Amino acid sequence: MTRTTSLGRCGVLALIGLTGTWLATAHAEDTNKADIDALKKSLAKYQDYTAAVRDLYLSTVGCVYYSGEKIPGSMYYPKGAMGIHFVNVPSVGQKLDPMKPNVLIYEPTKKGLKLVGVEWLVPLTPDVKAPPKLFGQTFMGPMEGHYPLIPREFVHYDLHAWLEDNPNGMFSPTNPKVKCNKAEFPMLEKPTKMMPGPM
Repeated sequence: MTRTTSLGRCGVLALIGLTGTWLATAHAEDTNKADIDALKKSLAKYQDYTAAVRDLYLSTVGCVYYSGEKIPGSMYYPKGAMGIHFVNVPSVGQKLDPMKPNVLIYEPTKKGLKLVGVEWLVPLTPDVKAPPKLFGQTFMGPMEGHYPLIPREFVHYDLHAWLEDNPNGMFSPTNPKVKCNKAEFPMLEKPTKMMPGPM
């Protein structure tokens, strides 16, 4: 076999491998896109934050953002905002529902609050044997509660999903396109401390 033939076969095998990886990734993205489209449809009424309040999503008031600071032993949050969290407390600790997040995330704008993302919370309990997953994504954590808006003692896992474009990725905890400069209570938070538990 000539060197050229051998290189040609290697190139074909590499191309087949890359194509397979691309197809698998594309399929996963298509699945997530269908799920996220269904999620967006299920949340349409919450574009009006008063509908969220009527359904017991209560505001934590502060508009949370992060500087991108890295602290050993703490979660890493890329520079960007999380926005204003509206938490449905009765749903926390219940069975995960991909169409009913525990938290709605709003961005304050000139025209009022805009629904830009959602979050699921799973408290760390003795029953939790592994990090939870949704949409093929593993939750971040376990971590302390986001003090001062949430008590530190609330050790939990969480997963964010952005309904608006996010350069950091749909499931990043922060979004650099979301701003808190129109908020009454902007809150620069420190990265949350990681806690022991199933990782």
